[in-house]
Amino acid sequence: MYKHIRDQREDHDLSQTKLARLLGMSQTGYSKYETGENDIPTAVLIKLADFYCVSIDYLLDQTDDPKRYYK
Repeated sequence: MYKHIRDQREDHDLSQTKLARLLGMSQTGYSKYETGENDIPTAVLIKLADFYCVSIDYLLDQTDDPKRYYK
């Protein structure tokens, strides 16, 4: 389960259906990303990180720091 992905969606007051539409996919497909049932494709991770302005590591629960660091 990817807690930060769900938390970001909820913090932005988005339903799974609305976010799935923004990503061009079904709600069921998106739901499987949040639960960890399906791996999240790189392109979707990039879209989510850009949309929420957070790091991919944060979305994948590898850190609790949402900041993006640029070189």
